[in-house]
Amino acid sequence: MNLSVGIVGLPNAGKSTLFNALLKKQAALAANYPFATIEPNVGIVPVPDERLEKLADIVEKEEGKYPPLVPATIEFVDIAGLVKGASKGEGLGNQFLSHIREVDVICHVVRYFNDPDVVHIMGDVNPKRDIEIIETELALADLQTLEKQKMPKGGQSKEEIARWNLIEKIKKNLNNNVPARRTIISTEEQGSVRDLQLLTMKPVLYVFNVSEDQLSITTPPSDFSPSMVVAAKTESELAGLSPTEQREYLDSLGIKQSGLDQVISKAYALLGLISFLTMGEKEVRAWTIIRGMLAPQAAGVIHTDFEKLFIKADVISYNDLIEVGLRTKAKETGRLRLEGREYIVKDGDIIEFKIGK
Repeated sequence: MNLSVGIVGLPNAGKSTLFNALLKKQAALAANYPFATIEPNVGIVPVPDERLEKLADIVEKEEGKYPPLVPATIEFVDIAGLVKGASKGEGLGNQFLSHIREVDVICHVVRYFNDPDVVHIMGDVNPKRDIEIIETELALADLQTLEKQKMPKGGQSKEEIARWNLIEKIKKNLNNNVPARRTIISTEEQGSVRDLQLLTMKPVLYVFNVSEDQLSITTPPSDFSPSMVVAAKTESELAGLSPTEQREYLDSLGIKQSGLDQVISKAYALLGLISFLTMGEKEVRAWTIIRGMLAPQAAGVIHTDFEKLFIKADVISYNDLIEVGLRTKAKETGRLRLEGREYIVKDGDIIEFKIGK
């Protein structure tokens, strides 16, 4: 599932601090799973999922052995810093724009903390203004792309005319500070302009970077959604601790989940991804699929041959299994279902696929 999240932000917003915290997560992952290759500006990190440990406990009861856990993963890309005028190539503007075209979701880190030792390029902390700087540059880049499109000549199809009308609508809205993602609603419209790779089409997660002192008293501005508050410096320090030490620290703050884990989970959801689960003595694993996938497609994520050889799938919902405690009891109580080719896989489904030869 080659979908990625691009981390963007003005200089000194805390973008690199957040990314370095993610890299610490990746280092822990790579120590156990060789597929987690490390690149300088890419972090492949585990998606937090407490369900895996609970399923492993059930396997241990059934099989007498605690299995390895394999989490789903998500890719974060550290994108070159942006400055005003990026759409005209200023600073690292061209590099920024080319990299952001390649990601599927934008994680926009916004400075919210005050620190006289960390200079703000605009002179003062103003989150709304900083957001507008980046969003204006993305909108200007999209307008440049749209201006290159040619009006269809006579005799064109209804689809081509509809596409042109949509382009005109997007241009008008961009000039009124409305991003393409708020203009294009239907899946059909998205498909008609997908080739343009519009930057303002991409979903955005706003991450307001605060100091640790601000963490419990700061609420994200309601103008920007989805959004969250993170103390990136604290998260970077926290990511370097052992799991036990992390838990103790979070408990002392009365926090259930770290800000970093929340960023990962929210980005995963924004990508339209869910996880189905498999369990056995060899491993308990979360598999990443796009929401709405049918059972044969989900089987194909495990092995490409499984999609065409799919017969049926034994499915138990996670909540049902936790309620009854054992897979044998799930079967006895009718919680285990046999599903066919048209079944839409749900987040948390525990599946065993029946595959032909």
